[in-house]
Amino acid sequence: MDLHTMTEFLSAGRFDSQLARVGGGEALPVRERILSLASAFEQAFGPADVRVVSAPGRTELAGNHTDHQNGIVLAAAVTTDAMCVASAAADNRVVLVSRGFGRIEIELDSLSPRPEEKGTSEGILRGVAAGFRSRGLEIGGLRAVMDSHVPAGGGLSSSAAFEVLAGAVFSALYNGGCTDPLTLAKIGQAAERDYFGKPSGLMDQAASACGGITMIDFGDPDNVLVEEIAFDFRENGYVLCAVDTRTSHADLTDDYASIPLEMRAAAAACGKELLRYVDQGDFESALAEGRLAFLPPRAILRAEHFFDENRRVPLMADALRRRDMTEYLHLMNASGASSREKLQNVIPSLHPEMTEMALALDRAEELLRGKGAWRIHGGGFAGCIQCLVPEADYPAFRESMDGFYGPGACFELRIRPCGVFVLDTE
Repeated sequence: MDLHTMTEFLSAGRFDSQLARVGGGEALPVRERILSLASAFEQAFGPADVRVVSAPGRTELAGNHTDHQNGIVLAAAVTTDAMCVASAAADNRVVLVSRGFGRIEIELDSLSPRPEEKGTSEGILRGVAAGFRSRGLEIGGLRAVMDSHVPAGGGLSSSAAFEVLAGAVFSALYNGGCTDPLTLAKIGQAAERDYFGKPSGLMDQAASACGGITMIDFGDPDNVLVEEIAFDFRENGYVLCAVDTRTSHADLTDDYASIPLEMRAAAAACGKELLRYVDQGDFESALAEGRLAFLPPRAILRAEHFFDENRRVPLMADALRRRDMTEYLHLMNASGASSREKLQNVIPSLHPEMTEMALALDRAEELLRGKGAWRIHGGGFAGCIQCLVPEADYPAFRESMDGFYGPGACFELRIRPCGVFVLDTE
């Protein structure tokens, strides 16, 4: 649809039922945001036929560092998202004007990884384009204006939202919007790993692409199983929230990388590539018989975390299905304790002075003991913790945490029912 007609229809509320799914039931803020992006697009590139695309951030509910071992995760898309207005272009260039990050431009003639693009948005865009081409999907030039409400470093996976958004734009403009969510997720994961240069499982991208609350089983990479779970925390008396400790993930890549490396080492000691394919009984027997004595103690603990967490995820999903919040809170706290004590992704070993995540968990425990739950969020070491707070107690909890970390540090995680979203203008 041409830009002017789309803005007229938007202003008249023609698309509000679609926009409400993106905005957690509220259409007006989403409508105003798209109108603003459309105006910025016209200023940057002039009138054109355009598409509106959005990809959400995600929150991990359970399955901490199990996805890179082909484990099981419980995750959810959230209403904070990356969004763009985009059009196809006749040349072979991608030009993206990103609010807050400036202008990004790449040529699509060469799609090999470039060392100078490690850690950059250009690297992600090139990697996503390469992923489409390697699968026989179409790519082409495009112009886009985007912004992201997913806070960088906040634990909601801003990078995955951007990767899935980029893939969804190529899909909408050049492949009829037919690229399935898991393919978008796999393309995004490969771009992050091979072009951006950060080790990544598939959970972040899959949760963003699929939407809602999902239990995702990566046991068979060629047949990933996704189960949607209809659940609303507020309807069951609790607020799911995050507390941003305002700590940086910079210089923590080696700490993150050590987790899959040590888990793989534990799997290799049992003759397998990944822990998902190691029998826990065999592992425990080898441990008792001293056959794993050559492994670092932390690698053994991290393997034990994997086994415990992988068994816990289906139990947590079942608790949500049964609306059993008592059981869910118990399991969420057990997950948090395992991450802290066995996985050890609260205080980075290479930066032991970074204790703020541990302090944040201690503060949450003091405020919520006996009536809520708390755990490290996502990759860990920095960023956010995740908490479940009784609805009546949430205002006081938020005020207390904001007192430590600043206004807006504590914020509700509202579940977004849809994953990748392309505005249907037909």
